[in-house]
Amino acid sequence: VLCPRAMGMAQKSQTLGWVTSILLLQMAIAERPRWTLNGKPRVFLDLSAYEIKIVKDFLMDKKELQLQSSETPTLGKNSVYLIEMLLPDKEDVLEFLDKGKRFPVREARVVIFFGAQEHPKVTEFAVGPLPTPIYMREISPGPGHNPSWASRPISKAEYRLIHSILIEAMKPLHQFLLDTTDYSLEDNVKDALTFTFMAPHGTKSDQRRSWFMLQRFMASHSLQPIGLEILLDHGSTDVQHWKVEQLWYNGKAYDSPEDLAQKYARGEVSITVLMESVAEDTEQPPVFSFSSDAEELPTSISMARPRVSVSHVPAYTIEDNMVFYRDWIFSFRLRPSSGLQLLNVHFQGVRIAYEVSVQEAVAHFGGHISAGTQTKYMDVGWGPDCATHQLVPGTDCPDTATFLEVIHHYDTDKPVSYPQALCLFEMPAGHHFNSNFREDFNSSAGTNGRKLVLRTISTVHHYDYIWDFMFYPNGVMKAKMHATGLIHATFYQPKEMRYVSQSQTHLFSNIHTHLVHYRIDLDVAGTKNSFQTLQIIWENINNSKKQRHPVLGNTLKKTYYSQEHQAAFHFGKPLPNYLIFSNLHTSHLGPRSRYHLQIHSKIHQVQLPGYQKKRGVSWTRYPLAVTEYQDDEKCSSSIYTQNNPWNPPVVFEDFIQNDTNIEDKDLVAWVTVGFRNIPRSEDSANMTTPKSSAGFVLQPINLPGF
Repeated sequence: VLCPRAMGMAQKSQTLGWVTSILLLQMAIAERPRWTLNGKPRVFLDLSAYEIKIVKDFLMDKKELQLQSSETPTLGKNSVYLIEMLLPDKEDVLEFLDKGKRFPVREARVVIFFGAQEHPKVTEFAVGPLPTPIYMREISPGPGHNPSWASRPISKAEYRLIHSILIEAMKPLHQFLLDTTDYSLEDNVKDALTFTFMAPHGTKSDQRRSWFMLQRFMASHSLQPIGLEILLDHGSTDVQHWKVEQLWYNGKAYDSPEDLAQKYARGEVSITVLMESVAEDTEQPPVFSFSSDAEELPTSISMARPRVSVSHVPAYTIEDNMVFYRDWIFSFRLRPSSGLQLLNVHFQGVRIAYEVSVQEAVAHFGGHISAGTQTKYMDVGWGPDCATHQLVPGTDCPDTATFLEVIHHYDTDKPVSYPQALCLFEMPAGHHFNSNFREDFNSSAGTNGRKLVLRTISTVHHYDYIWDFMFYPNGVMKAKMHATGLIHATFYQPKEMRYVSQSQTHLFSNIHTHLVHYRIDLDVAGTKNSFQTLQIIWENINNSKKQRHPVLGNTLKKTYYSQEHQAAFHFGKPLPNYLIFSNLHTSHLGPRSRYHLQIHSKIHQVQLPGYQKKRGVSWTRYPLAVTEYQDDEKCSSSIYTQNNPWNPPVVFEDFIQNDTNIEDKDLVAWVTVGFRNIPRSEDSANMTTPKSSAGFVLQPINLPGF
């Protein structure tokens, strides 16, 4: 027990600590660069709720658009699907920030579904100038390409229609379901059976034919396929034309629900009876099935994590969406169309990167039946950050973290607030705040002291993705993704044993690969950078003629890259040891500023499957590709790729085909990282493996002899 004097000294010490921190923050504010003053960084600020409402009102007032509510239960309507900030061209932004020229025009990107037309289509527009829009001009998500109607994301209205059609179609199977699962779709037991879907929704362009699995909730807080899959054609805007084309049950195909019901009644169907189910007082497992509203999406799996606190006075400040942390300054936004994005990243007053962002995340499954062979989730198509859940203090982030709200307009009629969608916190550099895993890759540079972490968690289908950007006092920046969540399971079939591992009776977990694509627009001390690599090789270093035997030692092989084709590295071959981005021009840091890119991935030297041939995921062929910056190459994927990977509006391979010169140019590094998972029985409820993470590190470097 502390004596009163000791308690008083402790209180004084704590007070002095706070005063010291406040003084340090005040000094940091006084030393800020000029470009951070007078509201200049607001060029990167996301749309406010007011701006979104102004844009929506502007569009609704245009009678020629004939817009209706997104809630209207039909596909034969025109409705606004997405409104988000449209980032101005980079040249205009830099002219404004660095040279004091005019503020770039502020615009919104708008996606409209025109389903009420004879030939339905999806069109994107730029609406501006904000905050008082007077025009809308058509834009394209890719260079010269427009999305097809069939490639559009599935809206909540379409989900509801699909659910009602499937419920109606399954009525002939009422007795069959009772006998095999102890439940039916007509029961009053809430969520005893549920439909989950596979994607892409078809096998070729302009197709919208989806397989759906019927599954049971389990007492283990997981889902169990009952062995029944349904193929639904939902391509028409008229629901009356939708049709169940085929059923698959326990290894055999059936023409219709009636066909299966009749053959079952005649004793011609080999059935598997599954009776273990969820208890009435058991909380349902947190999975996404057919929720009709965003607010009904389940709580993040991360809610089960233990509470942790980090006791420390942070050394950062936030103004709007700009962060000041020691020698770091950067802006951030959480795009509803793709994910977390850093902008205008500075260290010690020098711009290191104009943009560092998440582009796409893919989960590629193996299997024999359609649930395995056809399932390739491309997460941008699901609006990953509209499925972002409120982060829990002490669970997802420390109690002392700063929690940040985002506002989105995605498949809704009004701006929607997502409170505590992001968190920002400082902690010891050797620790990683997450009870599910330990940090399994570290920068080779010294990272003693503390680090700043910017985090968000998105829930897509059955997975939680934890996205981190970390900043160290020595100029190192790290990006990391960790995947956790429920397994993707299939019903047991003998041929499935090549692709799955058993986790429960009749429940098999598919081997799968997670891949993530990052865009790193490096501006190391300016927009004129070059790319070189260093490879450590063994070489005869004996210079003496008298030495009979060769003396081998480590030497460095330098390679300079002048064309985009040369700097596109394919999977199946190891990357060079050092990937260096250099500014060879004089700056106030010295004549040569360099950053070293370290890629941390579990699949570097593994040849990936033939699905890479699909144009929509052509980025998965390259662990690293370096291109010259182009205004029409800002994203490597789009919200349309999931449902049309065969001919999407954005094709990453096209970025490389023009084979532009990349010497002393504005360079962009495109990085693919990932890992494979072989699920275990312990993963049936929540898959948390220490190695389920990947990412990259940007590290300042000064190698002699360059």
